[in-house]
Amino acid sequence: MIPKAVVIEGLIKMFPSPNGLGQFTVIDSLNLQIVRGNFASIVGPSGCGKTTLLNIIAGIESYDSGEIEIIPQEGVKSPPQIGYVFQSARLLNWLTVEDNIKFALEAQNIDGQRWYERVRKYLDMVGLAGQERNYPLKLSGGMQQRVAIARALAIEPDILLMDEPFSHLDEITARKMRMDLTRILERARPTILFVTHSLREAVFLSEDVYMMSARPARIFKHVR
Repeated sequence: MIPKAVVIEGLIKMFPSPNGLGQFTVIDSLNLQIVRGNFASIVGPSGCGKTTLLNIIAGIESYDSGEIEIIPQEGVKSPPQIGYVFQSARLLNWLTVEDNIKFALEAQNIDGQRWYERVRKYLDMVGLAGQERNYPLKLSGGMQQRVAIARALAIEPDILLMDEPFSHLDEITARKMRMDLTRILERARPTILFVTHSLREAVFLSEDVYMMSARPARIFKHVR
């Protein structure tokens, strides 16, 4: 039996209507299974509910009905760790690169004695060794997003959610980041759920591609 990391069945998510009268359905009866250790992408048009789905999996958004199961690795009793890389880096500009990563480690109650090792390990992994004491506003957009990836990887997540992480970069930088991401994830291999509106990006990066319809969102095709 193929081990699963995420299983979603019959997911429904509704938002209040803009006019304040009633609700409208964003996600309708969505089913999705992500194989443990795989790189899976969700492709769909802008505004179809891809980010909402990631937020639900991360526990940031509630949902109206259906079932979501985040499955721990076999033999592990603690809840699975979920890392999240957003569309923008979302770094704390008043903290150094090192302290941005330590902030995430502290939030996950990771032993402080392990912070130094993890900060350096994952900054080196994303090609930013030596930038520990720098501040985000002194870094380029691509470098800031590398810090965000290092921050997400530093908690050593079971599942890594990535929400169009290269969409705000110019195409030359984004292309390089895609190449670098494939190398990074050869060294750190969580289960990955990647959201994009680019089929080309999804095919380049992924082992599984799930096609999402316009609202109300459903998964209508799975390509391996």
